[in-house]
Amino acid sequence: MQNLEVGQIVEGKVKGIKSFGAFVELPNGDVGLVHISQVSDDYVENISDRLTEGQDVKVKILSYEEVDGKKKISLSIRQAVSPSNPYPSSGGFKRKDSQSGSKPHGRFNKNESQKSNNFEDMMAKFKRESDEKMSDLSQRLDGF
Repeated sequence: MQNLEVGQIVEGKVKGIKSFGAFVELPNGDVGLVHISQVSDDYVENISDRLTEGQDVKVKILSYEEVDGKKKISLSIRQAVSPSNPYPSSGGFKRKDSQSGSKPHGRFNKNESQKSNNFEDMMAKFKRESDEKMSDLSQRLDGF
């Protein structure tokens, strides 16, 4: 059995997938949870689009504690992936889509939301559009 420590990056196998995350078996036989927010730097709407049961993944151990006699292990795939190569061919996760990650153009439209899954891009666009709407509203109210 391998001794695991917080901060360590290890290989694991996806044992189960739920809407909120994936359960990954670690080399020592323990099972930890990769929350959906820890799968990718991109927004992940459906975890099954990124991971499949039986898939080997690299994970970083975020926390390891025992609560009421049960082990609670929090894991991250996105923190285990190299920043210089965010979509490695071995380990990490595999993308089932062909999204380019480019920024969307034009006004926000629910059908266009898949053009960019990068959270920071989405937030920047939301802020920019919100500022534009507030400015427009302020100009309209100046006349009253």
